Amino acid sequence: MMFEVKVPSLGESDTEATLISWLKEVGEAVEIDDIIAEIESDKITMEITATEAGVLVEQKFALDDTVEPGQVIGIIDTSLAAEPKAVPEKVLAPQLVPNDNNLQEPTVETKVSGEVIAEREAIRVPMTRLRKRIATRLKEAQNTAAMLTTFNEVNMQPIMDMRSQHQEAFIEKFAVKLGFMSFFSKACALACVNFPSINAYIAGDDVLYHNYIDMGIAVSTDNGLIVPVLRDIGIKSFADIELGILELANKARTGGLKPEDLQGGTFSITNGGVFGSMLSTPILNTPQSAILGMHTIQKRVVVENDQMVIRPMMYLALSYDHRLIDGRDAVQFLVKVKEQLENPSSFSLGL
Repeated sequence: MMFEVKVPSLGESDTEATLISWLKEVGEAVEIDDIIAEIESDKITMEITATEAGVLVEQKFALDDTVEPGQVIGIIDTSLAAEPKAVPEKVLAPQLVPNDNNLQEPTVETKVSGEVIAEREAIRVPMTRLRKRIATRLKEAQNTAAMLTTFNEVNMQPIMDMRSQHQEAFIEKFAVKLGFMSFFSKACALACVNFPSINAYIAGDDVLYHNYIDMGIAVSTDNGLIVPVLRDIGIKSFADIELGILELANKARTGGLKPEDLQGGTFSITNGGVFGSMLSTPILNTPQSAILGMHTIQKRVVVENDQMVIRPMMYLALSYDHRLIDGRDAVQFLVKVKEQLENPSSFSLGL
C-alpha cells in the first residue's frame, strides 16, 4: 500500500513553506515517528514525521522547492517491511598524510572561525524564508507602533536566596530546575492585573483587552529568534511554567514547534542577559503592545539605608506602544514588577 507524506498545516497566516532537507532517501527504510523531511515557513522550521512504516519510494520535491499545506511530498510503500537497522561495522577515520592529494580546501566555517587564514572574500548567501519574515516583522513593528522604552533595575539577591534555599526540594519534587524566568513571568502576570493595557493591543480602531496572559518567551535558535507562547501564565504553577518553557525551548531548537505554538501571545519576555547583554531596547512582537527585556546580572554598589552595599543587580527594560500605553502606566508596571521580584516571599513555589 502506498502512503502519501503530506505537508501539515502551517497556521492561519502561512500558505507556503520551503523544503529545506530530506532526512530519508529513496529506498531507505522508514519507521513510525522517523523524521522524513524538514520545511521552513515564514515563522518556524517544522519536521515532517512518518505515521506509517515502510520504505520511502519517491520524493516529489527537491530541496529549496516551495510546498503548500496538504501537498504530497513523498510516498512510502507500507507493503515493504522496514528491515531491522543493522549495526554498522566500526570504521576507522581516515588519517591525513602529508600528500597534496589528501589536502582539502578549508570550508567557509574554517576560514571564518578556525585558525586557517584564507584569501579575503565576501560570500553571498540567500536569506532563509524565516530570516526574511523576522526582518519584515521587526520593521513592521518599528513602522507601525509608537515605540518607547522605560528602564528600571532590580536587586536579584532575594530571588537568588530563595532559589538556593528551595532548589534541591524543587528539583526532587518536579524534576526541573527553578529558574529566573518563572519569577519574572509571575511578576509580569500579576502586574498586568493592575495595568491591563500592558496585556492588550490595538485591533483596527478598537483595543482588545485580555483577562488571561499568554506569554511569548523569546528563544534563540540557529535560524533566528523565535517567540513560542506559553498559555495562561497567570494560573500556572512555578513548576508548570519551568516545564513549559523547557518544552517550548527544546521544540524551538529541534524544529518541533507547531504553528499554534507561535500564535496568540498577549505579552512577551526576552532575556538578552544569557548572552551578556547589559542593556537593550527590545522591539515589540506585534500586535502585542509591550515586551519586557531581561539583562545580565552584575554586582554593583547600591545604597540601602544610607549605606553602600554590593548587590547582584539587573537592568530591566519595558518597550511599549505609546499609542495605547501611557508613560505613567508603563513606569508603574515596571515598578510593580521590581517590587514583586525584590519581595518574592509572596510567591508560592508549590512545595
